Amino acid sequence: MTTAAQALWDLLRPLGPYGSGGKFTLGELKSEGAALDGAEGGLTELEREAFLDTAESWGLERLESLLTRRPVTETPQGKRLALAALLRINGDSFTLEALNRNLRGCGLNALVSETGETGVVEVCFPDVAGIPDGFEQLKKIIEDILPAHLEISYKFWYATWAQIEARFPTWGDLEAAGPTWEELEKLVK
Repeated sequence: MTTAAQALWDLLRPLGPYGSGGKFTLGELKSEGAALDGAEGGLTELEREAFLDTAESWGLERLESLLTRRPVTETPQGKRLALAALLRINGDSFTLEALNRNLRGCGLNALVSETGETGVVEVCFPDVAGIPDGFEQLKKIIEDILPAHLEISYKFWYATWAQIEARFPTWGDLEAAGPTWEELEKLVK
């Protein structure tokens, strides 16, 4: 017997006629219980997907469809955090701290800082050497989040010769590893 059918049976048993265990009564309760179990499953899914904190699939997709940009991350947890950050953006979200919090919340490994020049901010990617993969998409998201009146200067960093020498003590070691120039300038550990 399904969970709902058993609950119905237990609920109606004290009334007398249902206590006799008749085939028709039991069959009726089983079919009603199965329908209630199906409805419960649908309602459980709806409850999960209706709230950003718990959404896992179509709830996240529907919320994403309401926004101009999609989050960079692919995991449900990452999407929930990114969507929450995008939804938090309002008129009070333009302090340096709030801008960085919104970028991190969107799954971007980017950091905004003031340059000292009026109307210009600098965006760097502190944990990524070189130009990050998917930079054009990242750039569009960053420019959507940052106030439109600011000029954005992007700053990239690469491995230094000291870092390369520490990793490869001789030219032979470097040649044996065989990295391309692009791989070499991003080779930081």
